[in-house]
Amino acid sequence: MTSPPTAHPVTELRAAEPFPVNAAVQLRNEQLRRNLAGATRTIRTKRANVVGELPDWSELRAAGAAIKDDVLAHLDTYLLQLEERVTANGGVVHWARDGAEANRIVTGLVQARHATEVVKVKSMATQEIGLNEALAEAGITAVETDLAELIVQLGHEKPSHILVPAIHKNRDEIRELFQREIPTAGTIATSEPRVLAEVARRHLRAKFLSTPVAISGANFAVAETGTLGVVESEGNGRMCLTLPRTLITVMGLEKLVPTWADLGVFLQLLPRSSTGERMNPYTSMWTGAVEGQEFHLVLMDNGRTATLADPDGRDALRCIRCSACLNVCPVYERTGGHAYGSVYPGPIGAVLSPQLTGVRENLSLPFASTLCGACLDACPVAIDIPRMLVHLRAKAVEAKGPTAESAAMRLAASTMRSPRRWRMALRAARAGRVLGRRDGVIHRLPFPLTGLLRGWTAVRDLPRPPRRPFRDGTA
Repeated sequence: MTSPPTAHPVTELRAAEPFPVNAAVQLRNEQLRRNLAGATRTIRTKRANVVGELPDWSELRAAGAAIKDDVLAHLDTYLLQLEERVTANGGVVHWARDGAEANRIVTGLVQARHATEVVKVKSMATQEIGLNEALAEAGITAVETDLAELIVQLGHEKPSHILVPAIHKNRDEIRELFQREIPTAGTIATSEPRVLAEVARRHLRAKFLSTPVAISGANFAVAETGTLGVVESEGNGRMCLTLPRTLITVMGLEKLVPTWADLGVFLQLLPRSSTGERMNPYTSMWTGAVEGQEFHLVLMDNGRTATLADPDGRDALRCIRCSACLNVCPVYERTGGHAYGSVYPGPIGAVLSPQLTGVRENLSLPFASTLCGACLDACPVAIDIPRMLVHLRAKAVEAKGPTAESAAMRLAASTMRSPRRWRMALRAARAGRVLGRRDGVIHRLPFPLTGLLRGWTAVRDLPRPPRRPFRDGTA
């Protein structure tokens, strides 16, 4: 049922290049920055309006945090309770230690039903493990039915936002994509959202009516009843969950709430923090196998127990995937989600991805932040992301081992401990005046200092040393 507290191999939580390299590429895309700025500004405004309507918003946040902390403190008990209730209601529960095991379970279930195509309702967990790619290797086509997920899939891209995966594209880009990739689209005369949605609707309706297997995620699972829930805005989830004869749900271990009453708290927090709505247009609940369907629930660890084992990092598992932290983050707004190299971008991705993979596999992500604290203010379950980032930065430095910079810092510490050595160092620093002779500023350190302090003058200048150190009197 459970796995040891070590991070397991995953496929979609790390990038080939570190964040600074990816971010530099994205920052050169002016259209991307315009798309992101407009979309996040709109969502922030809507969220502020609906949150401001609730006089007890801070109490709701505190309640949400307390419920999730209770779940994390008693996760073993609640998981067994969920398994018991789902099984009693006719469902089958599978336990997956990591993404590879989850992919094998789901692929095996689809193959056993002789299906070559599945429809999917939005699921971060399946994106996390690269399920679509695993199914494709087995000759099974996965069709994303959420409109934004479909756009990303047709563009052969990764999601760039937790809630709005295609936030990096504008309507004209989507129109061109649909004309190119959807066989039934024909010529699309306008980029009007209503027209684009109708093109997707016709394409997906045929899939819903002909596909025997559906795969879903779950926003929440209620331990006391075995009920699972998906919240969404388009109705595609309802179609996915009811029409196919076999339903397979893939869920991270932490998505539990203990009772129905607890669920009520999150159904107020989530829509306001995500889409800026008072409630979700579609909230679908199911308990075990319903209406003749065959139901399977895959409970996936994939590094979650490793995260739970870290007392300074486990609060990241409170996350309800609302994306509020992304919409207020100045770094995300400029680089977009693809710079993070993970399906979990933004501030929450900067703390969650390194913990799920192990910090050594994501050394740069904890530094993808200004530590401004806007994410903490926006988080509906009060995750202290800035504090966690500092904690993970320390772990990243430890994981790197000895470096030229750490050697330079040790040398500096030894020098500062001795007044005599410190005075000598200050006087010797006067030789650096020659480097800033032109304009009084040192723009680049010479060798070997470039090796010892690599990066110090890559993004900042150093002032030219004074003629006489302060300790020797005024210059």
